[in-house]
Amino acid sequence: MTNRGIPNYNVRMEIVLVILSFLLLLAGLLGAVIPGLPGPPLGYAGLLLLQWSGHAGFSPAFLWLWAGIAAAVTIADYFLPAWMTKQFGGSRLAVVGSVLGLVIGILFFAPAGLLLGPFLGALAGELVSSRPRPKRGEASAEPDTAGDGGSRFAKALKVALGSFLAFILGTGAKLIVGLLMLFYAARAMFS
Repeated sequence: MTNRGIPNYNVRMEIVLVILSFLLLLAGLLGAVIPGLPGPPLGYAGLLLLQWSGHAGFSPAFLWLWAGIAAAVTIADYFLPAWMTKQFGGSRLAVVGSVLGLVIGILFFAPAGLLLGPFLGALAGELVSSRPRPKRGEASAEPDTAGDGGSRFAKALKVALGSFLAFILGTGAKLIVGLLMLFYAARAMFS
């Protein structure tokens, strides 16, 4: 048995790892704007694959730091919309509306739906949450004779703005992290 084929196998495996690494890094960037796609963890997996390919000389401290950053940004992205919506006085329905608006916006009205969906969803959710409800035993709610419909809408608009800002902050953080990971990977490959 000879070892003639082993170097070719190693070279091919390195190439496969490098290609997979950059595909994961690009998927990480897509995950910054596509809900359900975990952008920072995918980008971090790309950094790990590049390290394992032998084409990057990342230190253990560098890899641990980026693991922490990826985890922190991912966790913050899940909690930031609910937290900011509540900070702006929003209800649970506003949070749910924001998420549904994002999904519907991306599916049917991309790319504008990516920005407008969470805003309009939070607005609709807060309007539904704050509408007058009938009291027990009554057939329907009293008409809006107190004139608070405008204040309901103003509050819903404020909540929608909070939800929109949370989306922008979360997406921005994920994009920055994804771009930095791609930068470090490219620098490791080509320098």
